[in-house]
Amino acid sequence: MWGRAMTDQSKTVTRVDLCEAVYQKVGLSRTESSAFVELVLKEITDCLEKGETVKLSSFGSFMVRKKGQRIGRNPKTGTEVPISPRRVMVFKPSAILKQRINGQHRANGDATSKAAQEA
Repeated sequence: MWGRAMTDQSKTVTRVDLCEAVYQKVGLSRTESSAFVELVLKEITDCLEKGETVKLSSFGSFMVRKKGQRIGRNPKTGTEVPISPRRVMVFKPSAILKQRINGQHRANGDATSKAAQEA
């Protein structure tokens, strides 16, 4: 990923990888790149914690959904167990991201698809 051939499909991209990509592509120092990545991730986390939706154009949206209390079952014993209400984070990919991960590109020549193809 990030400029190198992706031969191992199971590669996990870490914070270190993101910081290195910023360092290589933006030209900030490694310390500044790390601080930048951490700042972006903190801002996303803070917004989600407040229940706000984070929409990144051409990428997708992160949303917090509330789940009510419900009854679940212990798979081993079959015993009913109450599952408490909670909030869960969900990610909805954009159509552009879906197309890119499936190796498809938009046929029309709008600026969004050109930018997505060049990225």
